[in-house]
Amino acid sequence: MQSRQTIPAPADPRLRHQEHHSIDKLGWLRAAVLGANDGVLSTASLIIGVVTAHASRHGILIAGVAGLVAGAMSMAAGEYVSVSSQSDAERADLERERRELTADRAGEFEELTKIYEARGLRRKLAVEVADQLMAHNALEAHARDELGLGEGVGARPVQAAAASAASFAVGAVVPLFVAVAMPFHGVAWAIAVASLLFLAILGVLGAMIGRAPPLRAAVRVTFWGALAMGVTAAIGGLFGTQIG
Repeated sequence: MQSRQTIPAPADPRLRHQEHHSIDKLGWLRAAVLGANDGVLSTASLIIGVVTAHASRHGILIAGVAGLVAGAMSMAAGEYVSVSSQSDAERADLERERRELTADRAGEFEELTKIYEARGLRRKLAVEVADQLMAHNALEAHARDELGLGEGVGARPVQAAAASAASFAVGAVVPLFVAVAMPFHGVAWAIAVASLLFLAILGVLGAMIGRAPPLRAAVRVTFWGALAMGVTAAIGGLFGTQIG
């Protein structure tokens, strides 16, 4: 009779099984990618619009820096308000669950049991799981399995705001740098090409981190980027011609 071979477990239980999922990074990743894309696109579009309106290099740089600062602050404020609202809603849901557990624990136990049954557990096992989890931490069990509020998934307003502002500034530096470094003649085309390339890189990077198709993300972001820059260039040219 052949003896079965067993795989020895690591000495440290924490090393037995470790997985890293994209969902763990989605909070700050979403804000960072959105901020960088917006920084590149809005600043590049602004500068291109000013260039086609026949502004001086000094005026272009002032407009670009003002766009960077205003955009970063706007992104931070908007993200903070948005995520704070989400955080307030999460706290309200947790407080409601806490009250319901105090007022009707049996009803909450049955609710948790039915959740596990709906996920495929037999009634007896679902009752046992609900009983053990509620004995350990009833509010945590309901927050995770009823509300979907697991550890590391909750809203973080300050982190989201800081990520948005910093990433917007990083993205905005790209068209600003091109505006400073390139000869004034043809600077609009140089900004457009550099910005679209950077947008494509951001699209691919975001898709790779999120394990999504990179080509589709790159095409999508460059298409909308080119459209936005084209529209602002047309508006800048129209107003520049009328003013001139």
